[in-house]
Amino acid sequence: MTNDPPDIIGGTRFSGGDARSFLSSMGVDQRIFDADISIDFAHVIMLAEENIISTDEASLIIKSLLSISELGFENLPTAEDIHAAIETAVISNIGDVGGKMHTARSRNDEVSTCIRYRLRSDILEAISAVLGLRTALLTCSKLHINTIMPGFTHLQFAQPSTLSHWMLSYSSSLERDTDRLFDAYKRTNLSPLGSAAFAGTPFPINRNRTSILLGFENLIENTMDAVSSRDFLIECSGVLCSLSLTLSNLSADLIFYSNRKFVEISDEFASTSSIMPQKKNPDTLELIRAASAMTLSAFSGIFTTLKGLPRAYNRDLQAATPYIWNSIDRVTESTNLFSKIIQTSIWDIELLSESSGEGFSTATGVADVLTMAGIPFRKAHQIVAKSENNHDSISSNFRYIVGADLSDFCAKKEIESALNPAENVEMRGSMGGPSSSAIKESLYSSNQTLQKDKNTYEVILNKILKSQKELEHEITNYL
Repeated sequence: MTNDPPDIIGGTRFSGGDARSFLSSMGVDQRIFDADISIDFAHVIMLAEENIISTDEASLIIKSLLSISELGFENLPTAEDIHAAIETAVISNIGDVGGKMHTARSRNDEVSTCIRYRLRSDILEAISAVLGLRTALLTCSKLHINTIMPGFTHLQFAQPSTLSHWMLSYSSSLERDTDRLFDAYKRTNLSPLGSAAFAGTPFPINRNRTSILLGFENLIENTMDAVSSRDFLIECSGVLCSLSLTLSNLSADLIFYSNRKFVEISDEFASTSSIMPQKKNPDTLELIRAASAMTLSAFSGIFTTLKGLPRAYNRDLQAATPYIWNSIDRVTESTNLFSKIIQTSIWDIELLSESSGEGFSTATGVADVLTMAGIPFRKAHQIVAKSENNHDSISSNFRYIVGADLSDFCAKKEIESALNPAENVEMRGSMGGPSSSAIKESLYSSNQTLQKDKNTYEVILNKILKSQKELEHEITNYL
């Protein structure tokens, strides 16, 4: 950025001093450069349509904005923020008429609109990433409907399950994360533009027109609320926390499974030790797991920055925004990486099957068979708890505790079937369970929901693209 011309807003009184660099947000404002230009276009077009400025004046301003856009952020003059820098550049290009661009608005409503305009695009990118990860999980899940694997609670062998069932558990969690992202998008995609500093304006502006040109779904009507509220940052940050926790848990599972040799993570997503040549470390997964700390700290930073602020605008709001950029970038990148990790990981199906019965993990299935044969579950639990992983031991304890022969209640083959991990899994066909029939139903339902969410995403994206084309078309009327 150049040092000339001087910031048109600061003028001579506020042009220097020890606090100028401290006050400046230019270090992070590149993020909203394109958003600010688009909002300037929409505002100027509206001003001309409402005869607040002339068509010729609007034309000069719009041509200057196009030139500034082509030159890029790095060629903006030094200023307190992106808004002042762009306005300074416009006035430098075309003279005093450029100052009419800021008629009937303030930096307060301008910056709030810029943040919402840019953040909605970032939310859509996050949604796209989550849809991609869900697709990867469901694709792999379909291949492993009958891949038996051990299930764990407290990191102890618990019950046999399937790899498909495990993958579907994360797909299910990501469905809710997707819903939350859509909700956050809905409340982000509202226009504050036209609220001015906080108390509106005497000019006969058309706030609905700028909202439509910019692709916002609706307005935040109350002008004081519009410029001062950043609850959409809190909501979005909270949603990102939830998504990052899903990714963190998925990372933890894969790190654990990798340690037990159940899965091999592609070399692309691993690294080695600087001193131990035999090491293959799941570093990418560990950093994805660590990203949840960043999202949580961002939520805390936003929340505590906004806590207790009086109406209407306060400069503290400037400090809240960088948190959300850091958080959403990290989470979106992590989600995209995870899709590739799922697609490239190699599972040891044989080892998974061999390990699925470890720790007498079929015990619950045996207790269920005894219960279905008429033994109260608590007593069945007692019988199996004292038994070893074979029919004879179970039969012996049954006789000791119940005082009758096991064969009087159920056949040997029923017990042995429950002791077999694959058959044990097939017993559990309740909705959402791991049996092949239940998994196929879950897969169908999950794919239906995924397609519905993809359709919703496409509808939203097309609305944004349509509004951008309409704005571009309106711009041509002034060239």
